Amino acid sequence: MDFSVITNNFLQFMIGRYPNGPLGGLALTLILAFISVLLSIVGGLILGLMCISRNKFISIPVSMFVNLIRAMPLLMVIFWMFFILPAMTGGKFPENGTVICALTIFTSCYISQIVKAGIASIPRGQSEACMSSGLTYWQSMRYVILPQGLRNMIPSFVNQFVSLIKDTSLGYIVGVSEITQVAQQINNRTQNYAAEIFIFLAIIYFIICFAFTSLSRWLEQKLSWRKSI
Repeated sequence: MDFSVITNNFLQFMIGRYPNGPLGGLALTLILAFISVLLSIVGGLILGLMCISRNKFISIPVSMFVNLIRAMPLLMVIFWMFFILPAMTGGKFPENGTVICALTIFTSCYISQIVKAGIASIPRGQSEACMSSGLTYWQSMRYVILPQGLRNMIPSFVNQFVSLIKDTSLGYIVGVSEITQVAQQINNRTQNYAAEIFIFLAIIYFIICFAFTSLSRWLEQKLSWRKSI
């Protein structure tokens, strides 16, 4: 096997054609994942709180929407965004923005379930204590329940970020030059190096995902509640 194709095109794998062209490669993959996960955490918190709302006119429709998106493949959500967003904006919508919107909607629905589980992990007695002290439902959620629940959610958020990094590879469908798309472009140009190119791509994904998975395990141990002796 000849891995010279990797060394000869290493910069393109990392940053695409930048600075002579748009940013791509691994740098774009990480940027897409980072922006999407930040937006998804906010969206997931909102959806999760709406799902557990005592108002059935809020919780039932939101729960139906979350279950609908979770039942669909991400690829279909990307196609939806690819056709819906230009129609809504009345013009061409950037491919990177399309992928970010799709990843945000898709991941927010999954994070909403992490939020629900994190809130459910807090002993019910704390909610009752908040109510008895005069706090409203949303005040107790804001000042007592949610801060504790978020601590339990952080490792799951990191795991979701790992999944999101892998999901960015579907961006090639709409022409986003993330690292998988760059690998395909190099493969089409060089030929006869497909095995070397995609072995390198697998190693890149493994290193990134292993690093964040290890971080998740460390956070889980660090943030776990210590039992009093």
